[in-house]
Amino acid sequence: MLIPACGRNKHDAEVNTIDSTLISQYIIAGIVIGLIYSLMAMGITFIYSIMRIINWSMGEFYMVGGYLQYIIVSRLIGVKVWYIGVILSMIGVFLLGMLVQWLLIKPMFEGNVEKRAEYATIVTISLGVLFVNVAVIGAGPFIYSPPGYSHNTQILTLPLSGTRYVAFIGTIVLLSLFYLFLKKTWLGRALQGAAQNRIGIQTAGINVFRLDQIAFGIGVALAAAAGALLAPEFYLYPKCGNIATMKGFEIIVIAGLGSIPGVLCAGLLLGLIESLGAVFLNPSFRDVYGFLFLLAILAIKPTGLFGETERVA
Repeated sequence: MLIPACGRNKHDAEVNTIDSTLISQYIIAGIVIGLIYSLMAMGITFIYSIMRIINWSMGEFYMVGGYLQYIIVSRLIGVKVWYIGVILSMIGVFLLGMLVQWLLIKPMFEGNVEKRAEYATIVTISLGVLFVNVAVIGAGPFIYSPPGYSHNTQILTLPLSGTRYVAFIGTIVLLSLFYLFLKKTWLGRALQGAAQNRIGIQTAGINVFRLDQIAFGIGVALAAAAGALLAPEFYLYPKCGNIATMKGFEIIVIAGLGSIPGVLCAGLLLGLIESLGAVFLNPSFRDVYGFLFLLAILAIKPTGLFGETERVA
């Protein structure tokens, strides 16, 4: 029996509508999570662009920011003004980062330390282990989560949890403020100068060591902001920063070390690859798709998509 053409077209139109809606949802979901990934990676690459070292303890600063947010929101100010908790968490981790840089990182720039990159790797990995063990002692191996920041909402065709929506909007605000800080303030321009030529910025009478301290504090504060925003979504435990660290380093390798604009593009690409791979292939291997994309980029362009020319001075 033949199916009338009009009936067949109506059915096909419904299927196409469903498919296009589903695909649009996954694209939006990829953009949302990719932008959130970028916040973590931005801190890593910002520190590298100024100091030319990689902070391997960035995930632990993410974890500290999450715990601070939990304490501030759950015990002190309440969930209605959760955004104040994010600001206070960032300030607390910023000060902690400045202290860490002054005590542990600064000495290798002042003295005649050879192989600074290796020294920084050992110090920051050890620092991460210290933070994890302090968290185990202080909070125990339990899972914590502050109350959700908002009710469930929707972005175009995508239903979204209130927490992830808040993290998405918060990330946009923070990255915008970070951009304005770099482009419109004297300190931001000084940091850009230090990233381009450390010796040149010193000849202009600027204390480059103080800039290093501020840059390290800002970088870890961005990681803390990610931890504070995502605390109700991904929960808190001593090793909760491991996934954030993995995603952050995936992004900076895809973008190219030291490329701040590239981080945003790479984060969005990673989020889209993982999200679309989950719908077209298998959702169980979401993380694998990101690694395969990273390997493909390195095979084509070993310096990353936006890799910078190495600084000599």
